[in-house]
Amino acid sequence: MLHVAVVGSGPSGVYSAQSLVQQNQVPGVRVDVLERLPCPYGLVRYGVAPDHEKIKSLQNNLRAVLEDERVRFLGGVQVGPGGVSVARLRELYHAVVYCVGAATDRHLGVPGEDLPGSWSATEFVSWYSAHPDSVADEFILGARSAVVIGVGNVAVDVTRMLARGAAELSPTDMPQAALTALAASGVTEISMVGRRGPSQARFTTKELRELGALPDTEVVVDPEELALDPAYLDPSDLPAAPRRNVEVLRGWAAAAPQGRPRRIRPRFFLRPVELLADGGRVGAVRFERTVPDGQGGVTGTGRYEDIEAQLVLRSVGYRGVPLEGLPFDTGRGTVPHLAGRILRDGVISPGEYVAGWIKRGPTGVIGTNRPCAKETVTSLLEDAPVLVRRALPGDPLAALRAEGLRPVEWAGWQAIERAEAQLGASLGRGVVKLPDWESLLTAARTAGS
Repeated sequence: MLHVAVVGSGPSGVYSAQSLVQQNQVPGVRVDVLERLPCPYGLVRYGVAPDHEKIKSLQNNLRAVLEDERVRFLGGVQVGPGGVSVARLRELYHAVVYCVGAATDRHLGVPGEDLPGSWSATEFVSWYSAHPDSVADEFILGARSAVVIGVGNVAVDVTRMLARGAAELSPTDMPQAALTALAASGVTEISMVGRRGPSQARFTTKELRELGALPDTEVVVDPEELALDPAYLDPSDLPAAPRRNVEVLRGWAAAAPQGRPRRIRPRFFLRPVELLADGGRVGAVRFERTVPDGQGGVTGTGRYEDIEAQLVLRSVGYRGVPLEGLPFDTGRGTVPHLAGRILRDGVISPGEYVAGWIKRGPTGVIGTNRPCAKETVTSLLEDAPVLVRRALPGDPLAALRAEGLRPVEWAGWQAIERAEAQLGASLGRGVVKLPDWESLLTAARTAGS
């Protein structure tokens, strides 16, 4: 029997487990999915916006894998310092697949970035998604204007959430404290700013169009700013996705003002150079006007514009972080590998594998993780005849328990789901997420009572 540990229960981890148990080359495969949090699904639970119910429904597909009798979910298991070491995992399993994602944000690297009121978009998403590590709750307190730096889908998500009303958010699984705060928000002006042009923005057209469908909100676009992009004037040669984006923006630019209470302003060709303080916290963002450099990038013009903001959300990408015991490429923010096989000093390390963002960088959509995982599992299965010869010390779960760990198993996760349904019912809502470690673990432990 081949016993494999998959570290991480997001899409890349679950797709890796699925590929392992669905193959027919190696009989008797067993997979333990180890997750630091008490809850599975990774960014599908804690990164997808609560109003995107269709995408969140992917949890049902992931659930089917984790409920397979050949797969065990072991939540609340820290891998690395303070938990199970990489070396110990290697002893307990024939193979280990690391699917730990990209856990931190890229920084702007400009003065004032750390002023109160300036946050990474990930911190904001964690708050309204009830991530148990989230400690902040004063994001929108006193804010009238917000600036979102970035023009990818995460930037669109946080922009949309800032403009949503209580009636639209109440049916979601958003934690009650975030719902109450957003419902009382005084933010009426939201600028979503990119340093390059509209034809190079990274958001999808579907996400972009949603901004124009928000009640009590109008999208205001400056056609002269958009026209700095040569492809905006004639989008016919663009690939389909950016062409559709440009067409949506052109429609908004041509629309008459509607006088609605909230405004979203997509801005382009503006590069942040400084966050300006006002009363000890952020009060504005200074941008330099950029223009195309003719080679796909932009160059500064020396002209500047300040945009008022009491809230700044930085959405300029994710980055992988080192995991103690594994090699790490600091330039790429990934673990070095060959077709998913981890490389130590350029040499394949038997039984160690990687998949997902920590393998390829933070690129693609959820579905991109499926072929990525399949490539890694193909390599693992090619190695399996040699790997399985090594005798293991026994059931890894028994060993983890003997070392003082109390993993949250699938029954514990189901108990959390029941508690979230009960919480929602008590609030007159649907399912409402438990927002902190204590409540999650308390709920999980009711599974054995």
